[in-house]
Amino acid sequence: MNKQTGRWRWRAAALTGAVSAALLLGGCAVEFGNSKPARAVARWLQPTGSVYSGWRVYQSRCASCHGSAATGTAQGPDLMPLMRSMGPRRFVGLVLQRYDWTRPADQSRESWIDQAVQRREPPVAMPAWQEEPAVNAHIMDLYAYLSARADGRQGGDRPTP
Repeated sequence: MNKQTGRWRWRAAALTGAVSAALLLGGCAVEFGNSKPARAVARWLQPTGSVYSGWRVYQSRCASCHGSAATGTAQGPDLMPLMRSMGPRRFVGLVLQRYDWTRPADQSRESWIDQAVQRREPPVAMPAWQEEPAVNAHIMDLYAYLSARADGRQGGDRPTP
């Protein structure tokens, strides 16, 4: 083996080592660099809406029947099992429009809700919240809160704003 062939092999080995190291480190950098898009995708997959705003609406409109942690009371069922199998479209339809046809035409919404809360007329049906501005405007926030509760991302306590 002559001197020229030895140098060529040494350079080829050095170049192969450098390329291998670059690819190895580049792979690590790509994996590390992908954490930001992965977090963005995780955020994108979560329901639209604010968990905190949904909690506020829930506490003011729903907690009296379903309990402060949405786990049910004598007046309303535990929402956690229901939310685990419910998508946003079905949720919106049930909350905003459910049972609206059962309210007598001459009865005001407020008196109907009072009767439902106080259980004056059995059976008590969940009121439709379509005409309630706070619920209507924050329906996706309410869904975000309840779905976070159902899948364990939010405890029964107050979420951080």
